[in-house]
Amino acid sequence: MPTTPTSLDDVVKRIRDLPSLSAVVVELLSSMDQEDIDVHVLGGKIALDQSLTAKTLRLANSSFYGMSSKVTTIHQAIAVLGFHSIRTLVTACAVTSSFPSNAAGGVNLQAFWRHSVATAVCAKLLAVHLKLNPETAFTAGLLHDIGTLVLATRFPAEYAAMLAYRKEHDCYIIEAERAVIGIDHAAAGAALAAYWKFPADMQEAVACHHQLGATGTPTLPLLVHAANIIAHALDLSGEEDDLAPPMPQALWVTLALSEADCAKLFRDTESTFVDMCKILVS
Repeated sequence: MPTTPTSLDDVVKRIRDLPSLSAVVVELLSSMDQEDIDVHVLGGKIALDQSLTAKTLRLANSSFYGMSSKVTTIHQAIAVLGFHSIRTLVTACAVTSSFPSNAAGGVNLQAFWRHSVATAVCAKLLAVHLKLNPETAFTAGLLHDIGTLVLATRFPAEYAAMLAYRKEHDCYIIEAERAVIGIDHAAAGAALAAYWKFPADMQEAVACHHQLGATGTPTLPLLVHAANIIAHALDLSGEEDDLAPPMPQALWVTLALSEADCAKLFRDTESTFVDMCKILVS
């Protein structure tokens, strides 16, 4: 077991060694808070990245969007699906490919991204119900556990000791992280979200996805907190030892989901998840 707990300062220093997102993705993320966006210029920048464009167009043409005819260019996709949807898809494609599988540091990368995609899909569906921005919800859901990859790749020895501790104590991973590493993946993820210049509400959602916070009014952090729990409960990651956190009663009240709403949410999350995983999770 490591003798020195990791501090947030340590995390911030080592984040600088992480793969940086492409300039266009950073620009797309920062544009989430902007209203005067030159969609044509940003579309042109996306199109310059051939691999990103190819993956984005595969998503745009997936059954999830139910296109009547195939889109073949980014500008066409933007015209048909809207810039906000394409921005979400481009960001998803860029982030899921930013951590190579040979540098996962003990993380089952496929299971990690399967859970992240499930949370993203559920968050987007919940956002429609709660009248929040579904595209922001999808991105925040996709990135909520990104701190896990920070800890695993930047602190491999400590992370390995944490996994052994978790197995021995049969506890939630966030409890094992705090006990062994001294910092959890939510805090590490928030530090990366700040470094990558995510919008403030998205940073907060990453930081607080294991905290209930104030209930009563739907917020992005509360929505991601709920989507994370539901994704764990649906057991879509494929990991045998996946533990589902309990859903607090106050959160159920805030979500205001009827029994029929819940059944539809679970069903739609599972079906959409399959489509998304075919493209985002190799």
